[in-house]
Amino acid sequence: MVFILRSGDAKMIKSAKLHKMVGLILVLPMLAWTVTGLVFFIKPGYQAAYQQLSIKTYPLSQTLTLQAQPNWQEIKIVRSILGQHLLVKQDNSSRHLDLQTLQDKAMPSAPAVKQLLTDAVRQDPERYGEIVNITGLTATTSTGVELSLNWQRLSLSQTGPDTKLINQLYKIHYLQWTGHQVLDQVLGILGLVLLILLTALGIRLYLKARV
Repeated sequence: MVFILRSGDAKMIKSAKLHKMVGLILVLPMLAWTVTGLVFFIKPGYQAAYQQLSIKTYPLSQTLTLQAQPNWQEIKIVRSILGQHLLVKQDNSSRHLDLQTLQDKAMPSAPAVKQLLTDAVRQDPERYGEIVNITGLTATTSTGVELSLNWQRLSLSQTGPDTKLINQLYKIHYLQWTGHQVLDQVLGILGLVLLILLTALGIRLYLKARV
């Protein structure tokens, strides 16, 4: 029995082989996109991982009289466990001033930072536990959460093992696998091109089969 291979059949076989090869190349990225996309859709543990941690404030203990400066855009007075704080926005940047001298408030000592952070993490002891290490304006808790104090804004940020895991999943999802920005961008573009090619070849094979 003799089979005659027509040119159209040969092209279809080539398209099928190319479709198969591109599909094999995209197995790992597609698996990564699917798994991480499912995580982003369900968002398990997001609330704790990206919890907004704030300085604990107390009612002001006395009436204050303050002469605002011409270049101040915003003024905020708060009282923490360390005392009163004057927070101003000046020339679109934040400043933390001494309420008496109106000069930049001195950076807190390590015991003061620990006292401030300990007071803040009491709101969720299950997540934060206790402060176990202080380095400058950053601290580590007994549960492995890293805390950072922005003294000029008198604000806090927290990053736990779960936060780092979710951030790593984002890098995997967007093909940021090497840690080099340019190379990761090339990988991302290449992945999209291959995905478009896979789709186009699939449509072509479907139409050819129907003909």
